This record gives sequence, structure tokens and C-alpha cells, in this order.
Amino acid sequence: MVAIMVHRVAALDMDYCNPKKCGLECINFCPVNKMGGECIVLGDYGKAVINENLCTGCGVCIHKCPFRAINIINLPEELKKDKVHQYGANSFRLYRLPRLRKGAVIGLVGKNGIGKTTALNILSGNLKPNLGRFENPPSWDEIINNFGGTELKEHFQRIANGELKVSIKPQAVYDIPKAWKGDAFSLLEKFDERGIANKLKIRLSLDKCLDKPVSELSGGELQRLAVAIAVSKDAELYLFDEPSSYNDVYQRLEVARVIHELAKENKSILIIEHDLTLLDYLSDYIHILYGEPGAYGIVSSIQPSRTGINALLDGYLPSENVRFRDKPVRFDIYAPINKDIDTPIIAEYTDIIKNYPSFELRVKAGKLRQGEVIGILGANALGKTTFMKIISGLDKADKGEVQLKAKISYKPQYLSGDYDGNVIDILKEVAGDRLTSGLVQEQIILPLGLHRLMDRQVRSLSGGELQKLAIATCLLREADIYALDEPSAFIDVEDRIALAKIIQRFVKSQGKSALIVDHDIQLIDIVSDTLMIFSGTPAINGEASPPLPKGEGMNKFLESLGITYRRDTDTGRPRVNKPGSKLDKKQKESKEFYYMKMG
Repeated sequence: MVAIMVHRVAALDMDYCNPKKCGLECINFCPVNKMGGECIVLGDYGKAVINENLCTGCGVCIHKCPFRAINIINLPEELKKDKVHQYGANSFRLYRLPRLRKGAVIGLVGKNGIGKTTALNILSGNLKPNLGRFENPPSWDEIINNFGGTELKEHFQRIANGELKVSIKPQAVYDIPKAWKGDAFSLLEKFDERGIANKLKIRLSLDKCLDKPVSELSGGELQRLAVAIAVSKDAELYLFDEPSSYNDVYQRLEVARVIHELAKENKSILIIEHDLTLLDYLSDYIHILYGEPGAYGIVSSIQPSRTGINALLDGYLPSENVRFRDKPVRFDIYAPINKDIDTPIIAEYTDIIKNYPSFELRVKAGKLRQGEVIGILGANALGKTTFMKIISGLDKADKGEVQLKAKISYKPQYLSGDYDGNVIDILKEVAGDRLTSGLVQEQIILPLGLHRLMDRQVRSLSGGELQKLAIATCLLREADIYALDEPSAFIDVEDRIALAKIIQRFVKSQGKSALIVDHDIQLIDIVSDTLMIFSGTPAINGEASPPLPKGEGMNKFLESLGITYRRDTDTGRPRVNKPGSKLDKKQKESKEFYYMKMG
């Protein structure tokens, strides 16, 4: 018999650990402690501390902890030598780092809390890797020697010597107004080392907002400003952390083109992105980060973008013989809803007109049938949210009527965590006794991962956690139509796919209907039966089509974007054809922008 050597990771979620409200079950039931050892003790901060060298991996503490704060994982012994950074005792640790390639865009993809931003901070020089020695950090010489024989040795030498020129677009663009009180263009000019500020402001649709103080910019404007600042710097390595957030599809594509042009200048580029369509369109290579969020993350080997994204969806890395998800994700080939069947109509509206002092919305008449999910696509500031509010009864049209035979539950675009109470409190307010039913648990609570958040204060939730709570709250209300405005915001790539399937499954199984507004084309492709397309001039006028068959609606929308789609032969996922490719030209010539050819 061959003994398989493992090393043990004990991870404690400090937000969940609450010794003041428990009986210290982890300490009292630990078998090592019972035998006189000190495997688990209370640390200096009044939280549990687990000695990984004494831990036997029995799992008793995991099951006894009433707050699910403990995670014990056995990892292969060989990973010990690949440890790049550990934040502290029983804290998150990262194994391996992404590779860098000049003239290429390399994407990092994986769940939230898996180490993507940590990897970017290390490669940028903002975080000195401690190789797991958080109590006795290594010197730069030790770090450089650790990466001997790899291209990262020279990279860290240049960081240590202060020679590496790096430009980073941070994730938290909403912090920009805290650091700069002036107008946006002055900030862009301050960092414009390449003399391209005037060009970028046009390409990234910033020309109408740059004279404003940065504190008055929208989330999308701040995001594009941050991209413009990062691109305008003269650097060797460019790092972009979630550049698509807050932007519509048109803006995301232009951001992608601007970033990709850097690669043509022989720059090294790393990008973290949760929009798979954008990631596939933008990246040349992919690193998958897998592991246990909040506990550890492992950077996979580098792969071509198609191979890497397919491996992510499959949940299996053939080159490393690692399975990191139980079930693969498959995309169902589009099957249009049969409107010839006598399906009950639960909402109907005539042509609608809504006027504001500087904006007009016109919506063509339409119907919503029982069991139907309508996806809504279009640029920002065209009236999508206004339409949702009119349908939901939160606003009134100036002309036209909405006839409802149903109750509507609405999840707004912008969320507020301003609630005094725990997650379970807000869910009980909405669902009552239904919260503990098998149906609600299996279709909503468990798939969204809310069972681990029940005792958390709503005010302490991250953006993604708050989004999941808002989605659950919307679906738990007694209603016939569920209207969700941008449910993918702040949610990672794997959870977006799961979310689309959760909504589809719940709506269909309960005989309900839904309206979904989102800028993630892949999510809309998965979740919707029919599509409404919004067009017009942002902030001036918007016009909405009636609900169209998905093929017709997607074809119309992709034509407006100037891109073509095909199906991947292995996963069935929609893929953007490379601009100017043979297939792209062929589909554009035949006006077939949507899934003309498999492969």
C-alpha cells in the first residue's frame, strides 16, 4: 500500500466565529483536546485558533460548530512547496501564481474569495509574498530564489529593485472620489503618460462627464475612467480587476478593445473578469483559480482561452487531473417557447409612452405568458429600469395601459444593506414558515449559498452576498411575476451560471413568469425564452421592441453590437467569433449573427 502524503489546511471564517454565542463546541468536542492536547484554543482576539500540525482531520469541529465557521481541508503534500502567500493562522493561503506573457491578455477566472485579487496584488508589487511564513516573512533574496528556474524570478527581482513599471485598474472604483476631489479630466490628464487622454475619452464615452467632479460620476463612468487612467500610463505590466462592472454591453466591448490593443504593443496584461462572454472575447489565455473560497486558492496551469473556459465549465482540469466541481455546466440548445399552445396571459400592455424633462421612453405593446422568462437587453440609460417599474406598478405611464392579472415581486437595480438584523430575519419577514420548506431550501436557499449566511448581519454582507439575498427575497415573495434588475452584479462567473438556472427552474416549476434585465449576455441566453431589445440614444430617448423569439431578438441585438455568436461544440456555450475571422465574415454577410454554426 502506498501512503499518500497530505498537508492539512484549517480555515476559520472570522466573520462567522462567535464564541460569545456558542458553547465552545469546537474546543470541547475536539478528540485531540480530549486527550490533553491543545489542537483548538481561544486566541488573543477571542476567536478559535486551530493548530494544523496537531489536527487529525477528523472533522468533528466542522460539524459541531453552530455557525459553520470552520473548514478543514486535506491537500496534496507537494502543494506545500507551491505556497505563495498566507495571511495568518487559519487564514486564506494562495498556491502558485499566474504566468505573464508579453503581447497577450491572460484571464484569471474563478469564484469570489479564491485569490484572484491577491495574485494581482502580488504580481503588481503591492503585496510582498511571504511563502506561507506569515510569522517570519522571507527576504526578497529568499523570495527570488524560491522562483528560480521560472520567469517569475526576474519579475520579482525587478520588483525588489523598484524597476518594474506596473499599471493597475483596481476593483473598488468607488474609492476614487475619496482620493481625488477635482474634476475627472484633470485626474485623467495627471496620469496620461502616453498622450492618449483625448482619444480615450471619446472611445470610452467619457467626453460628456469629464468636466464633472469625480464624486458626481456614475458607477459605469467611474469604471471607464479607471480603465482610461490605467491604459494611459506607460507601463510594462497592466492589471485589470473586473473592468466590466457597472457598464452595459456596448461599453464592455469597447473596454475590451481598448485593453486588447495594449497587447498589440507587446505589453503583458492580466485581467480578472466574471463576464464569460467578455473574457472569451478579450483573453488569449486563461488561468483557473480553484479551491475553497476564504480558505485556499490554487492557480491552474495556463491554457488557451477556449480550453480554459471549457475546463471551468466542466469542473475538471485534465492536465492536472483535478476535479473542482461535482457536476459540469452544460448549456441547453435553444428551444423556443410554443406560443401556439393556449398558455395563460398574465400581463398585457398596450403601446406605452413615458416622458421626463429630457428623456422619452416608447415601448411597443406586448404580453407575458405563464411560465415565460423575458430577457431584456440594451445599453444603459435607455429606459429598461423605467419599464420594469411601470410593469411592477411602481411608476405610471403617461400614455398606454398595463393590464395585470397577477402580483409582481421586484428586485431593484441598486441594493441597500441598510437593515438592522440578520439574514434569517429578513428572509423570515418575507417567507414566514415557508422558509424551512424543502422546496424553498432546495430551489433557493441552498443553491444561492444563503444557509451559511443566516446568522450574519445584513450590514456586514459583501456586494455579492447582498445580491444573493436580494434575489432570494424577490423569489420568496408570493407573486406570479418576478422582475429582477441586474441580478448578476457583484456575482462571480460560476454563481452567475447557477443563478440563471435557479431562476429558470424556480419559475418553470412553480408556473410563474419573470422579467430579467442584465448586461451579461450569457446569463440572458441561459435564462430567457423571449427577448425585449431596447434601442435609441442613451439619456435622450429609448424604444423597446415587443417580446421577440429568442433567436430573432438575439440576432437583432448582436447586429447592433457588430459581433457574431456560435455554439461551442463541447459545452454548447455561446462564443463570440473573433472579429474579422472567416466565420464572423460569413455570418455577417448572411445576417445570421446568432449561432449560425456549431464549433
